[in-house]
Amino acid sequence: MSIFSISPIAFEFASTNAKAEFFELKKGNITLKLTNWGATIVSLIIPDKTGKPVDVVLGYDTIAEYEKDTEYFGATVGRVANRIGGAQFKLNGKVYKLVANEGKNTIHGGPKGFSKVLWKAIKNKKDGPTPSISFAYNSPDGDQGFPGAIRATVTYSIIADNQFSIIMKAKSLDKKPTPVSLAQHTYWNLAGHNSGDILNSKLQIKGQFYTVVDNDLIPTGQILYARGTAYDFTEEYYELKPVGKRITLLPNGYDVNYVLDAYTDAKTPMRMVANLQDEKTGIRMDLNSNAPGLQFYTANKLNDVKGKGGAVYKKHAGLCLETQWYPDFPNHPTFPQSIVEGGKVYRHEMMFNFTYV
Repeated sequence: MSIFSISPIAFEFASTNAKAEFFELKKGNITLKLTNWGATIVSLIIPDKTGKPVDVVLGYDTIAEYEKDTEYFGATVGRVANRIGGAQFKLNGKVYKLVANEGKNTIHGGPKGFSKVLWKAIKNKKDGPTPSISFAYNSPDGDQGFPGAIRATVTYSIIADNQFSIIMKAKSLDKKPTPVSLAQHTYWNLAGHNSGDILNSKLQIKGQFYTVVDNDLIPTGQILYARGTAYDFTEEYYELKPVGKRITLLPNGYDVNYVLDAYTDAKTPMRMVANLQDEKTGIRMDLNSNAPGLQFYTANKLNDVKGKGGAVYKKHAGLCLETQWYPDFPNHPTFPQSIVEGGKVYRHEMMFNFTYV
């Protein structure tokens, strides 16, 4: 039997005086906790191979910490996830200047992107076989420099005892064209959020190519073959060896977008794009998505960040598997494009399946 509960949370926003709520979805082996601040995943608790509950998501205890967060723990990021070079892009012949928040560039939609606003909880499905909740946010024309007003929604659903889904949508409210790419920025550690690091985690990414970046992590437009390099996470080459076996080949760790296999266009269905495993807990997570790209990030910037329950998150304490449209796609016509205009609806789907190795 599924259980859905909603309760006010003692989360206060110093800068907005707004009130957030805490939401919990339960079914089978999954307990998923969320907040409408940034449509954020706060925790995901599942049993390990011995039946012991494990929280596999990095996060904070209070919303004050989420409000000040610079790591995007568990957040929905947008209007355009990842980086846009020079904090500008051209669309239909017009240059749009954005609010820069990473040097001269824009990351995750700007300093007041979708992760830094209060979403409205809608469509709470409390009972039945698929407990779920939807969050909605209306982003006005000119928000962080982006053209056009849009309505974004994110729906979290537990659809089986060991499976949950995320569906992100966006539609135009004024018919002005605008780029849209939403992503889920959860930091995963299947050994437990407070277990140390992810260097012993085993990973497969279904992407044989990656987008090359400059020193500011902005794509150059070049796409290279990953097979046989430090960026190769295809099962055939490394047979799911630990992340730590390769991470030393790079100066700081991974922060790279993979060109996912089997993508053709916006009508591409979900397919498995990655799987993550931890031998200690025995937990395996399969990620399915309809997106063309996946940003693999190994928490390279974490430095003694105080997390939930007294945990201290150090470098590589978690990893992100952010399905997305490619970084800086508005400035690269050869990359898959995601422009919302008129009656076109943006749709980004993810499915997370948990089993045991």
